[in-house]
Amino acid sequence: MVLRNGADDLENAALNGSNPVNGVPNSPRGGIRRAHSARIVPGSRLSSALEDLDVEGDEKNSRKSRHQAVVSGLAYCASSCSMILLNKYLLSGYNFNAGISLMFYQNLISVIAVVILSCLGAITIEPITWKLVRVWFPVNVIFVGMLVSSIYSLKNMNVAMVTILKNMTNIVTALGEMYLFGKHHNRKVWGSLLLMVLSAVAGGFTDLSFHGVGYAWQILNCFLTAAYSLTLRKVMDTAKQATKSGNLGEFSMVLLNNSLSLPLGLVLILLFNEIEYLSTLPILSLPTFWLVITLSGLFGLAISFTSMWFLYQTSPTTYSLVGSLNKIPLSIAGIALFRVPTSLPNLLSIIFGLFAGVVFAKAKMSSK
Repeated sequence: MVLRNGADDLENAALNGSNPVNGVPNSPRGGIRRAHSARIVPGSRLSSALEDLDVEGDEKNSRKSRHQAVVSGLAYCASSCSMILLNKYLLSGYNFNAGISLMFYQNLISVIAVVILSCLGAITIEPITWKLVRVWFPVNVIFVGMLVSSIYSLKNMNVAMVTILKNMTNIVTALGEMYLFGKHHNRKVWGSLLLMVLSAVAGGFTDLSFHGVGYAWQILNCFLTAAYSLTLRKVMDTAKQATKSGNLGEFSMVLLNNSLSLPLGLVLILLFNEIEYLSTLPILSLPTFWLVITLSGLFGLAISFTSMWFLYQTSPTTYSLVGSLNKIPLSIAGIALFRVPTSLPNLLSIIFGLFAGVVFAKAKMSSK
C-alpha cells in the first residue's frame, strides 16, 4: 500500500530546488554552449541570438516543469481518491465483511506489480534478506494493523467522516513528536490542531449515520497511523544499514512492507476464521467483484508511484498542502456517490474539519 514518506534523494532534490529530469545545472550541453559563448564578441548578432535561445530554452523548461507538476499532482489526487472510493464500494456495495482478506489481496497485487516492474527493468529494488526482515518486521506489524483498522472504519462509516477523523492522527503525531523527540510546535500548529478536535467532536455529534464500532476502529487507526509515522523514520535509517547498497528506496519499502504483510495476513485470516466466511460468499463468483478488488489494489500501488512522482516535481510542503486539499473533493464524492444521510450542522462540521486540515498544512509549512 502507500508509504507517505518519500525517498531521501527525492526529498532532498525537492528541497534543494533541483530536478535531474528537467535540466541538470551542469549538463554537457550547457558546458558546450558556455564554451562557445566565451569566444563570441558581446553585443554581436550571434551573441544576441544565443541569448534569445537561452531565454527560450529556460521558458520551455519552466513550462515543462509546471506541466509535469500539475499532471503528477492530478495523478496523485486521482489515485488517492479512487483507492478510498473503490474500497468503500467493495465494503458497502458488495457488503464484503472480510477486511483482512481484502488487505491481503490488495497487498498481493502490489507485490506482483512491483516484481513485474523490477523484472522489466523499470524500477530498482533491494533484495529482501533475513537481516532486513528482522529490522523491518516490528514496524510492519503496525502497518498491517493500520490497514486493517482503516478498512473496518471505512466499512462502518461514511467517507466524509472518516476523512475528518483522520485529522486526529495529526494530533497524536504532534504529541508523539513532542514527547519522544523533543520537537516543539508553534501556536499556529496547536491552534489548527484545536480546530481539528472541535470539528471531529462536532462531526460525531451531528453524524446521522453514527456507528460506534466504526468510530472505535477509526480512533484505533489514528493511533496506529501515528505510531507508524513516528517509528518509520528510525526504522528506515536502521534498515538502510541492513541493505547491500546502503539505500532503501520507496519501491523497495513498498515491496518489503507488502511482502511481510502477506504471512501476517494469512495468520489473521485463519485466526478470525475468514476462510469459512469466504467459502459461502456468492459474490466471489462475480467477475465485476474481482475487477473492482484488483483495481483497488493497483490504485493502492499507484498512490506510491504518483506520490513519489509528485514529490519529485514539487516539494514536501506542496505535497502536504495538496494532500489536505485532496480531502475536499473526496468528502464531496463520498457523500454524493453513496447517498449519505446528512444535515446542515453535519455538513458545516465537515467543512470546518476540511478547513482545519488546510490550516494545519500551512501552519506546518510556516514552522519549517
